[in-house]
Amino acid sequence: MSRLPAIDKDALGDEQKRMYDEILRVRGQVRGPFAIWLNSPVLGSLALKTQDWFQKESSMPARLVELAILVMARKASAQFAWAVHEKRGLESGLSQDVIDAIRTRTTPDFAKVDERMTYDIACELSDTQTLSPTSYKRAEAFFGVTTLVELVSLVGFYVMVAMVLNTFEADPPNGKMSLD
Repeated sequence: MSRLPAIDKDALGDEQKRMYDEILRVRGQVRGPFAIWLNSPVLGSLALKTQDWFQKESSMPARLVELAILVMARKASAQFAWAVHEKRGLESGLSQDVIDAIRTRTTPDFAKVDERMTYDIACELSDTQTLSPTSYKRAEAFFGVTTLVELVSLVGFYVMVAMVLNTFEADPPNGKMSLD
C-alpha cells in the first residue's frame, strides 16, 4: 500500500495540475513515480521528459532500453517498474526466457550479443557504481561513446526511479507482486 494518499486532482495546486495534465498527455495515466513526483512538479516534469527521451530518442533500440530497465528493476526489487517494463520488454522484442531469468536472478542465456553486453554493463554499474577499465573499453568499443553515455545514464535514472517507487511503496499497476 502506498505511503502517499491517492491523488485528488481537485486538491492539486496550479503547478501540480499542469504537471498532472502533462503526465496524462505523455503517459496516458498518472501513476507510479509520476504520481509521486506530483509532490515536486518541476522535478516530475524533468523526470517525465527524461524518461520519454529514453523511450523515444535514445540511440539504443527499445529492446535494450527495456532490458537495462528490467535489470535495474530486479536489482532494486521495484515491483511497479517490473510490472510495467516486463510487458514493454516483451513488446520490444526481449524473449520471455531472458525476462524470466532476470526475474529469478539468474544470468540469461542470451542469443543476441547486444543484449548480453547491455546486461553485463547494467549489472556491473548496479553492483559497483562504475565500470572496470576492461569493461569500459569493451563497452566503448561495442556501443561507441554516445550509446555508452546513454546506457550509463539510463541505469542511473532507473536507480532514482526505483528508489522513489520503493520509498513511497508504489503499488504495482496490476496489484500483483511479481518479484520476491
